[in-house]
Amino acid sequence: MLPRSGCKDLVSPCIVARMASLRFTCAVFVLTITLASAYVEQLDDTFKDIRKKELWLVEFYAPWCAYCKTFEPVWFEVGAELKSMGSDVNVGMIDCTSHTSVASELGIHGYPTIKLFKRDKVFSYNGPRQKADIIEFVNRVTGPAVRAIPNQQMFQHVMSHNDILFVYIGGSSPLKEKYVKTASELIVYLSFYSALENVLPKAVTLQEVPSVVVFKDGTFFTYNEEQHGDLTSWVNRERFPTYTKLDSYTLYAMGDSGKLVAMAVENEKKPSEESIRLKTLIETAASEYKDHFSRDFQFGHMEENSYLNGLVLGEVKAPCIIVLNLSNDGYYMPNQPVHSIQDLLSFLDGILEGKVQQLGGNGFLQRIKRTFHDAKTTLTAGHA
Repeated sequence: MLPRSGCKDLVSPCIVARMASLRFTCAVFVLTITLASAYVEQLDDTFKDIRKKELWLVEFYAPWCAYCKTFEPVWFEVGAELKSMGSDVNVGMIDCTSHTSVASELGIHGYPTIKLFKRDKVFSYNGPRQKADIIEFVNRVTGPAVRAIPNQQMFQHVMSHNDILFVYIGGSSPLKEKYVKTASELIVYLSFYSALENVLPKAVTLQEVPSVVVFKDGTFFTYNEEQHGDLTSWVNRERFPTYTKLDSYTLYAMGDSGKLVAMAVENEKKPSEESIRLKTLIETAASEYKDHFSRDFQFGHMEENSYLNGLVLGEVKAPCIIVLNLSNDGYYMPNQPVHSIQDLLSFLDGILEGKVQQLGGNGFLQRIKRTFHDAKTTLTAGHA
């Protein structure tokens, strides 16, 4: 046995240096979070009286919520970033277990919930819990409902920074009034722009002005009231790419579109030829049969996850094709293998014609089953 006095010699100088570096890094991290937290105000029940007097971005949380604790450093960074930008938006957070009257009045049921208060209007944020996404949301909602594009150079700049771009073309008109109203309702999701016809790229030719145009998927589509109906409903349907990668946030946002979501479910960690084939079929339906399906379907691909498993009350095994009805938590799955594009088209047409049975749903019995499934999943995860 080595003498006790010799123990110090067993500790490498490199280890000592690494431990010192780790302690320094931790100290800097704690200091950074402490400084950032200074720009986030802890609010209480009096928030009900002040929320209409100033701009407020507020996180509603519960101390027992594990994700709230994980999210807290991001929220502090949001507060610090907005302060450094000179923003007029105040950032705060409310403990809903201590200030239940505020939570009840504002209908807070899940944590963390993020809302922006702009005078009499309240905007809910349902996007990714990342600083950049939240800051972009704040800038969009607190600015004008419709932003003017003054020249072609700026138009090209705006197009390059937006996958989906809605633009009103023309001067004052009843259509512009409807467009501004739509923008005010949907600005929580995306930005809206206006421009004169001479600002458009030369490749864009309109049959009539004024018009509302959406640029996406490498082309553009013009709103037609007789064909598309209500402007707000049309924007809601068109505010996503025709074919896109899906996740839980995107699906939540698509809930207001009124569309069914047809997707190829994949396992990104174990890609296969079958997975690629099914994704190609879905993308083909989205692009080559857009005129036939775009009003009723949104198309995409998604990694297999707990959301889908919870919906079907089992395991969704990739690769496969599934269609979701987000309005009632229902879903459809092909009864036969999908070998070709014609098989897929027949399946989708069968859904629209009522020939394919919807599974799941949000009926009373189904909700009870889903509650038990979620509880079982949580317990299993806790013992894993």
